[in-house]
Amino acid sequence: MRSRDTLLRLQRFRVEERQRQLVDIEAMIAEFQRKEEELTHQIEAEEARSGIDDPGHFSYPTAAKAALARRENLRKSIDELQGQIDDARAALAADEAELRKLELLVERDGTPARGKEQAAGDRIAQGMSH
Repeated sequence: MRSRDTLLRLQRFRVEERQRQLVDIEAMIAEFQRKEEELTHQIEAEEARSGIDDPGHFSYPTAAKAALARRENLRKSIDELQGQIDDARAALAADEAELRKLELLVERDGTPARGKEQAAGDRIAQGMSH
């Protein structure tokens, strides 16, 4: 029984760790999306200031070109993180399923013990009524 309790605690820890990882990845995605939006505003401002909105134009602002490259890198990073978040969700679901199995196993093992205690209490109660 003690080893099952240890396994149960370990599995709970794994589930909590997976949940933390998922929250961290979601936070990184949100931060990257915020930065991507800021870069979009910077690009629009540079294009408006210069009057040139074609990145292929020879006079396109250098600051806008650099911001475009950074924004593209952020988009790639967001896509990679989306893949990681999908993997993390699948791992969390698997760990949660394993935790439920262990909890049911521990609960099932605890039931006969409670049944024995109940039977002993019933015998005592019967002895008192005689």
